[in-house]
Amino acid sequence: MRLTPPSKDELDPIEIASRDEISALQVERLKSSLKHAYENVPLFKERFDAAGVEPGDFRSLEDLAKFPFCKKQDLRDNYPFGMFAVPQSEVVRLHASSGTTGRATVVGYTKNDIDNWADLGARSIRASGGRREHVVHVTYGYGLFTGGLGAHYGAERLGCTVVPMSGGQTERQVQIINDFGADIIMVTPSYMMAIAEEFERQGLDPRKSPLKAGIFGAEPWTNAMREQIEERFDIDALDIYGLSEVMGPGVANECLETKDGPVIWEDHFYPEIINPETGEVLPDGEEGELVFSSLTKEAFPVIRYRTGDLSRLLPGTARSMRRMQKITGRTDDMLIIRGVNLFPSQIEELVVQTAGLSAHYVLEVHREGALDSLTVRVERDLSASPGSETARELQHRIKGVLGVSTKIDICEPGAVDRSLGKAKRVIDHRKL
Repeated sequence: MRLTPPSKDELDPIEIASRDEISALQVERLKSSLKHAYENVPLFKERFDAAGVEPGDFRSLEDLAKFPFCKKQDLRDNYPFGMFAVPQSEVVRLHASSGTTGRATVVGYTKNDIDNWADLGARSIRASGGRREHVVHVTYGYGLFTGGLGAHYGAERLGCTVVPMSGGQTERQVQIINDFGADIIMVTPSYMMAIAEEFERQGLDPRKSPLKAGIFGAEPWTNAMREQIEERFDIDALDIYGLSEVMGPGVANECLETKDGPVIWEDHFYPEIINPETGEVLPDGEEGELVFSSLTKEAFPVIRYRTGDLSRLLPGTARSMRRMQKITGRTDDMLIIRGVNLFPSQIEELVVQTAGLSAHYVLEVHREGALDSLTVRVERDLSASPGSETARELQHRIKGVLGVSTKIDICEPGAVDRSLGKAKRVIDHRKL
């Protein structure tokens, strides 16, 4: 039996408030957040002064466009604690990125920040159909990454039974899901496919597992991948969005009754979509780069933080708050192959729609003389033996839809490296 959406009585009043009420709350909280950042974070004071603005210049939501952006490099330049707005004695937890592409980005939380995060995590799980009687199997990584603990505290706040499994030990993941009777799993979509394979390797039918819903995030994934996961496990697959610089998982989450894009919890985060080239604010409905300003964060406020994620803002449906389109890619993930711009998620959608192929793939980019070439290495499905016709079909689809020529390498199951967290989709030999 699938989960059911929450009733209106179970929701926080702000989730179904009028747009006027939401906007009024955002103005009030943005005034406070701008003042807090300006007075306590040297970077924001310097940037505001250079732009000729001060917190008092903000009177309406439209005024936010006057204020400067911040981005990930600012966090790296101020490593480790230069972006904190409270004394160290008020910081109760630290999280950080891996730092594999440069200095790590470090974020801090006060007790109130942790409480708000737990509340929003609980709200996100509830939007997915979760309730206090459910068992939540957390497969996101624990430690300095925000995924595991963010999901964990949210599920506990909702009153659920939490299984803090973390990533890895895939064989045991299957055993624990079955033995403990997990109702909900929180995991990356790529690792969910590895769990599906392990079910089948053990001779078990994933559709007969106790799982009823999955809450997936930490990497872009397509609606085609959603359909494949739902079919393979007989569950509802929902999208959760978050990033450590803004809070962690739970900035936005899909609602079970619509599954039409994550609802942004606009009482804590104010979203904008901008032209990534010019910084111009775009109207709702147009695609661009997602920008967030925090409304309630104490230790680590962010003002107009450029996420690098590409999306568009959409009107509310299941909730009064606006939705965001599923992330289609990142500004820094875009590949340019012989003048054609494309994202890994666009390839993924065509891969999972091609019979005989699995969802495990990697894109390899080479430079051949003066020209770039793209090879799609994709595993065959366990139950299929695709040949040259399948390769030509995928090649034809990619050329027809995306306009780029590719080489297709169909390999054996297990040939593509599995990730316990975010899947590595691109190997760019031009950079190596």
